Amino acid sequence: MRTTAETDARQDWLARLRAVRRPSLLIVAFCLLVFLPGFFALPPSDRDESRFAQATKQMLETGDFVEIRFGDAARNKKPVGIHWAQAASVAAATALGLARRTDIWPYRIPSLAGGILAALFTFAFGRHLVGREAALLAALMLPASLVVVVEAHIAKTDAALLAAVAAMMLLFARAALAPSSFRAGHAVGFWCALGIGALLKGPVAPMVAGLAAASLWWLDRRGNRPRAWLAALRASWGLPLALAVVAPWAVLIWIATDGAFFVEALRGDLGGKVAGADEAHGGPPGYHLLLAALTLFPASLIVLRAIPATWAARADPAVRVLLAWILPTWLVFELLPTKLPHYVMVTFPAVLLLASRWLLDPARRDPPRWLGHVSLGLWLLAATVLAALAIALPVGAGGGLPWGTPVAVLTVAALVWAVLRARDPRRAAVAMLVAAPVLYAALLELVLPRVEPIWIAPRVVAAAEAHWRVAGGRPPPAERPFATAGFHEPSLVFLAGTDTRLIRDGIEAARHLAERPRGLALVRDRYDAAFRAEAERLGIAPRAVATIEGLNYSRGERLTLTLYAR
Repeated sequence: MRTTAETDARQDWLARLRAVRRPSLLIVAFCLLVFLPGFFALPPSDRDESRFAQATKQMLETGDFVEIRFGDAARNKKPVGIHWAQAASVAAATALGLARRTDIWPYRIPSLAGGILAALFTFAFGRHLVGREAALLAALMLPASLVVVVEAHIAKTDAALLAAVAAMMLLFARAALAPSSFRAGHAVGFWCALGIGALLKGPVAPMVAGLAAASLWWLDRRGNRPRAWLAALRASWGLPLALAVVAPWAVLIWIATDGAFFVEALRGDLGGKVAGADEAHGGPPGYHLLLAALTLFPASLIVLRAIPATWAARADPAVRVLLAWILPTWLVFELLPTKLPHYVMVTFPAVLLLASRWLLDPARRDPPRWLGHVSLGLWLLAATVLAALAIALPVGAGGGLPWGTPVAVLTVAALVWAVLRARDPRRAAVAMLVAAPVLYAALLELVLPRVEPIWIAPRVVAAAEAHWRVAGGRPPPAERPFATAGFHEPSLVFLAGTDTRLIRDGIEAARHLAERPRGLALVRDRYDAAFRAEAERLGIAPRAVATIEGLNYSRGERLTLTLYAR
C-alpha cells in the first residue's frame, strides 16, 4: 500500500530531481537537446554574428590576433576575448577536416559552450544557495529560456559572457553567505571570471559585480550585519589578478592603435548606448520587465508569479544576495536608452534560482490573484508570438510553409493546454521542460533554415561559385574579383571572402567589371539602369549569371539582385 508521500512523488515529476545521481550529465544532455537543433543548419545571420565571425576569420587569415577588423575597417567596439575563443574553435575544426573557415558553426562553439557552462555553474554553485533540487531545476530552465537558446546559436559575446558572469556572481554569493569557508581557490575563480568577462564584453561583468557588492554592502551596513565577505574576496591580490587577465591584450591594442581602440569603444560603442538609442534599439523604462514573458519563456510564468513571495523573503540571506545581483543591474538596463532583449540575460541564473526556490518551497505562497491573471496573460501572449512567428515568417518572406510550422504550432498548443490544465505550477514546469526542446527544434531546425527568401548571401555565393567553376576558377584575392552594389550585409562578406568589394552604385559596378575581365558584380535592381548605361559607355557587354530575389530582414526590404559577369 502506497503512502500519500509516495503517491505525490509519483505524480510530481519534479520530485524525481532528488533521485538524479549525475545531475551534471542531465544538464549537459538537456542543453544539447535544446541548443543543437539549428546550430549547424542556420546560415550566418546579420548583422552582429557575421561581423564577429568575419573579424575572427580575418585574424586567422592575417595572423594578427590583436587588432579587430572587418574588411578594411577597424572594429573598435568589443574586446578580443570572443575572437580568441572563436579562433581556437575554428582552427581546431578546420585542422580536423570538419569544417571550412566559411562554415559558421565552428564560430558558434564558444556560444554553445557558454550556454552549457552557465547551466552547470547555476547548479554547482546555486545548490549552496537554494538547495540541490531547486538549483537543478534552475539549471534546466536556464538553457530552455528563449533568449539563452537564441544566444547559444549566435557567434557573438553574450552566451560566453553569461557563463563568466554566472561563475563570478555565484562565487560572490558563496563568499557573502559563507565567508569563513570561502577559500583562496574560490577567490581565484571569482577574479578570473571577472577578468574573462571584461575581456569578453568590457564593463558589463565588472558592472554586475560592482553593483551587487555596493548594494550588499549598503544592505549589510543598514542591517548592522558583519561584512566579512569583503575580506573573503581577497581584493588586495584578486583585483590585480583580474587586471592581469585583461592587461596583456589591452597594452598590445593600445600600442597597435595608438589608443584609438579605447577612445572609439568608450565614445562610440558605450557612449552611443548611454547617450541615446544606439542603432535605433530603444525602448521605454519597463521594456525588459514586459519582455521577460518572452525572453524567459517558457519559465516566465513561474518567474513572474514568484516575485511577491521572493520580495517578502528578502530578509533571507540567500534571497538578499541574489536580489543584490538582479535588481541594480536590471535597473541600469531599464534606464539605458539603448535596449536589446538579451541585455538582462546576465541576471537570469539568479532570477531562475529564486523562481525555482519559490516553486519547490513546500510552504509556497501563491501570488495575488491579479498577478496570476496578468502573468498568465503575458505568458499566453508570448506563446502566441512564437506560434505566429512559425507561420508569419515563411509566409511574410514569400515562401511556402515548411513542415516544421505545424510541429511548432501544435507544440505551443499542447504546452498551453498542459499549463492551463495544471492545477499545480510544478506540473506546469514539467510541461515546459518537455515542450521546450520540441518547440526549439521545430523553429530552429525545421522552420528558420528553410525560409529561403531571407537567406540571401548563401544563394549569392552559391551562384558565384557555380560561375567560377565553369570559368576556370576564382581569381586570386589580390584581384578582388567580387563586388557588390546595394547589398552590403556582413554575411555576404563572411561567405564571399574578405576581398569582397563593397561599392556604392551601379556606375562603380560597371567600372569594376571593366577593370576585371574575370570578375563578378552583384547589382541591386535600383542601380541596374545606371550599371547598364555605364557598361555601354565603357564598351563592355555584361551578362546576367543569376538573379536572386529575397527579403533583407535587417532592413525589412524586398530586393532583387543580379549577378553579372563579362
